[in-house]
Amino acid sequence: MSFRLIARLDVKLSYLIKGIQMEGWRKVGDPATRAKKYCSDGVDEIIYIDAVASLYQRNNLYDLVRDVAAHAFIPMTVGGGIADMAAAKALMAVGADKLAINTAATARPIFLAELSDTFGSQAVVLNIEAKALPGGGWTVMTDNGRNHTGRDAIAWAREAAGLGIGEILVTSIDQDGSCRGMDLDLISQLSREVDIPIIASGGCANAAHVLSATKAGADAIAIGAALHLDKLSLRSLREELRTSGLEMRPFPEDIVNNG
Repeated sequence: MSFRLIARLDVKLSYLIKGIQMEGWRKVGDPATRAKKYCSDGVDEIIYIDAVASLYQRNNLYDLVRDVAAHAFIPMTVGGGIADMAAAKALMAVGADKLAINTAATARPIFLAELSDTFGSQAVVLNIEAKALPGGGWTVMTDNGRNHTGRDAIAWAREAAGLGIGEILVTSIDQDGSCRGMDLDLISQLSREVDIPIIASGGCANAAHVLSATKAGADAIAIGAALHLDKLSLRSLREELRTSGLEMRPFPEDIVNNG
């Protein structure tokens, strides 16, 4: 499987937002406009997370997903507040290709198996918000790092992998928004424990960060702050990674230029 570059967009109501360590959010753009730009710049997938879904007890991204799906023909993962099958079906109906599940899964793990049985394992992504513990290891948080679950992140990943999920999106809360690099120990431990693709999120801002994460075991990288704040060019990043020998999906411009 080719390595994937994924744009992660956290959304509050109609705004694209970004914070540091999942706190201090500020508005950084329009989520639909940004998604379309990233698609034209060569991103492989998009992840939308409704950052306030728990507050409103529903995912509010239906119109946004419908709009972007009509213009961006790449896989789109949607998460936030998906607590039952009705919400899952509604998001898939408007254009979501995959569903990222966090809070509902920690409360009722069998929900992951139900989703997998309904939509296929390729459509179910376990969303882990991992917070490093002072004594070592990581604990699972929900609601953008606000609520403790008491679960160990590595053990939770193993349990969920046995329920038919297709991927794990793991976000290091400690590195989130920092642009200083990723939690390589977290990625490495997860990759050793599960046999499904790992999307690593939190702290990526350049090609060196990506390559370090791939060596640790990441199958894809989800980038947020570095893209939204224009600290990183997707086109340049793709070229650097390709030059470094990383196998990636051909982008139309690459085919034209090399043809």
